[in-house]
Amino acid sequence: MASSCTSLFLLLFMVFAGSFHLSVQETTVSLSFPLTSAPLSETSSARAKFLSSMVASVSGKRRVQKTTAAGVASPPFGYNYRSSFKYSMALIVSLPIGTPPQTQQMVLDTGSQLSWIQCHRKSPRKPPPSSSFDPSLSSSFSVLPCNHPLCKPRIPDFTLPTTCDQNRLCHYSYFYADGTLAEGNLVREKFTFSSSRSTPPLILGCATDSGEAEGILGMNLGRLSFVSQAKVPKFSYCVPAKQGLVVNKSNNNNNSNTGSFYLGFNPNSRAFRYIDLLTFPQSQRLPNFDPLAYTVGLVGIRIGGKRLNISAAAFRPDAGGSGQTMIDSGTQYTFLVEAAYAEVRKEVVRLAGPKLKKGYVYGGALDMCFDGEPSEIERLIGNVVFEFEKGVEISIDKERNLDDVGGGVHCVGIGRSESLGVTSNIIGNFHQQNLWVEFDVANRRVGFGEADCSRTT
Repeated sequence: MASSCTSLFLLLFMVFAGSFHLSVQETTVSLSFPLTSAPLSETSSARAKFLSSMVASVSGKRRVQKTTAAGVASPPFGYNYRSSFKYSMALIVSLPIGTPPQTQQMVLDTGSQLSWIQCHRKSPRKPPPSSSFDPSLSSSFSVLPCNHPLCKPRIPDFTLPTTCDQNRLCHYSYFYADGTLAEGNLVREKFTFSSSRSTPPLILGCATDSGEAEGILGMNLGRLSFVSQAKVPKFSYCVPAKQGLVVNKSNNNNNSNTGSFYLGFNPNSRAFRYIDLLTFPQSQRLPNFDPLAYTVGLVGIRIGGKRLNISAAAFRPDAGGSGQTMIDSGTQYTFLVEAAYAEVRKEVVRLAGPKLKKGYVYGGALDMCFDGEPSEIERLIGNVVFEFEKGVEISIDKERNLDDVGGGVHCVGIGRSESLGVTSNIIGNFHQQNLWVEFDVANRRVGFGEADCSRTT
């Protein structure tokens, strides 16, 4: 499913462009990195990132994981870091890793735990990708041996048990929802933001079997996520409006909007509206429930001003854990369980049914698609609003309801969760455009703030 879908996309990623800007405000330090964009190849690792948060075990079910520390003695994250990214279908940031730092492209993924980078082995026959990580150049790099506590067959943090490879190193494997396998060795390495600011050595995956340059920055609540290991109290990002597939040749710069990414304090947060992360008893942490996701209280959906007749139960975990609603930067579109999706589709058909592209399903995921002029379809459907607890809303202007999937076809960016093989509601990054999203981990809440993300600071 993900394979056919992502083959039509062009991803953009950011490359570190040289110097960084450091400023001190009160007792915190802010780092700003200039970056430039380049195209990303359409390969299996790109497909993995499309659904990178939908990590599934071989049985297709998530495992329960503890949120305790990863056994790394790290001090509180006492400084602020700001970076930028280009957005097409994934949020890809460049981060400085190692001593001295090597810039690595990583998908910002709030739905997965383990961060991993692309490492390369020295080979006289095949030169390594220029942007992959070279462990031999870093003085802070180390590998995890087989006798490390994480390298045990019953550790629940991996979709397959860790194993001891032929070199007596700890080997990990991650399966993603599209069947892509990411594997390599567990290592320790620093994120080096400046000569005086770095994290302690964190546990990462060091993938060696892929020729691609990009990895995953795992940002969920798991004990091995970057957030947990580096003790980041909060982080936020602002996704710019997605650019169309047709480039205006007279002004190519208009198709290069840049989003912002903060680790730590965001100076824009005073205008955010917050909702609490939901917590459930241990008895509800069943195979269909992900206790490490950023679970929020979705209470309703409006289309064109009409509140849909969706039971509140569709947005809350049932006795088996199905129905959880999560905010996920690593999934592109929004996916709803059948009870909610059926009502959304019924309303879209009522409003714009005659123009629906009959029998067409994009990438096995989106089946509300249209030929012809998108502005007319947008006018017929109107705005879409996701209603959360405390009166907080995400309002999607009608101009941003359709995604240009190529060939003159535009699709509503909402699909069935079952097309991913999951039973959760997922608010993907397509519906986070022109929106600050802050994950305040320390206070267990998520904040939203409308913005023109191409102009944020």
